[in-house]
Amino acid sequence: MTNHAAVGLAAAQRLAGEVRAEMARQKRTAGEMARVLGITAHTAGRRLSGAVAFSVTELMAVAMWLGMDAKELLRRAEEPAHAVAS
Repeated sequence: MTNHAAVGLAAAQRLAGEVRAEMARQKRTAGEMARVLGITAHTAGRRLSGAVAFSVTELMAVAMWLGMDAKELLRRAEEPAHAVAS
């Protein structure tokens, strides 16, 4: 894996982690997300694990479904790992 690919994978995993965290806060499920995006549960699981990055369109739809701005999800995903959400 090239360094560029590794950085992309790490970013996808951080964003997926933030989406999972927000879904947990709102008690939303992967199955619900899959229906919103019109994808299979398996594909949703790959997005939520970070194995496959969310597309921009998917991220916008997920953010809207969660009642937030996609920029906020991205900002949270870029916060240092030691930061604690309030």
